[in-house]
Amino acid sequence: MKPIYLDFNASTPLAPEVAAAMRQALENPFGNPSSDHWAGRSGKEAVENARAQVSNLLGGKPHEIVFTSGGTESNNHALKGVFFAARKANVHFITSKVEHPAILNPCRFLERLGAAVTYVAVDGFGWVDPDEIGRAITPHTALISIMHANNEMGTIQPIAEIARIARQHGILFHTDAAQSVGKIPTRVGDLGVDLLSIAGHKFYGPKGVGALYIREGIRLEPLMHGAGHEFGRRAGTENVLLDVGLGAACRGPARRRAAGERRCWDAGYPSIRSLAAPPHSP
Repeated sequence: MKPIYLDFNASTPLAPEVAAAMRQALENPFGNPSSDHWAGRSGKEAVENARAQVSNLLGGKPHEIVFTSGGTESNNHALKGVFFAARKANVHFITSKVEHPAILNPCRFLERLGAAVTYVAVDGFGWVDPDEIGRAITPHTALISIMHANNEMGTIQPIAEIARIARQHGILFHTDAAQSVGKIPTRVGDLGVDLLSIAGHKFYGPKGVGALYIREGIRLEPLMHGAGHEFGRRAGTENVLLDVGLGAACRGPARRRAAGERRCWDAGYPSIRSLAAPPHSP
């Protein structure tokens, strides 16, 4: 019997158009994208085209997109970048108890370095109450991080409402959107977020690549130090193949949004709604 794969929240297959874009990238000249000669220019153009495709899906600007190795690195960069950029010991973070380990474990690491973290509880459906976030704010709160869609229950959090609270207090707001990008609208302007993490393999892109949206004007300490790649925000030679794959994956949701469609990438896999889900859940 042919097995049936139902674990798309863990990872999705590679879309044919994504694979085609990556094959084309493999045929391009092999030069370093940071090299200013013929062998590097095509790679640079491919990376910047992919960056524009990601920014188009999120509604940001290309220079606000930093390519990473995936959602985990993006989350780590957001949290640790804020902590180390603050250059003070009394930094306070707010998150929820149901975040992905890529948020919870960096928070615990930063606690060992002196940060204070408030882990807000959720209700029976895994929903974060924005009022609880407001009550947790202190004069030292530097960042609030709440995931957009929960990877275990599918609960969609009130991100725009929490973002308004953060903005009223002059606090940065980050959301882990790995489970929502490509499935529901994730326009950064509508959500009101300052930082947003995505992972390519959650929406028909390749594994091992993601991105962090960093709103213009926000300064984070780089997670990787070295040369001036990614506008000086992530050192290391660009992975042209994976960046191109992520960009191609972002074209699918962007096309569906333009066409007004509300279906999954493959028409054979319609979106599943939980029969017991409250109004704030998918």
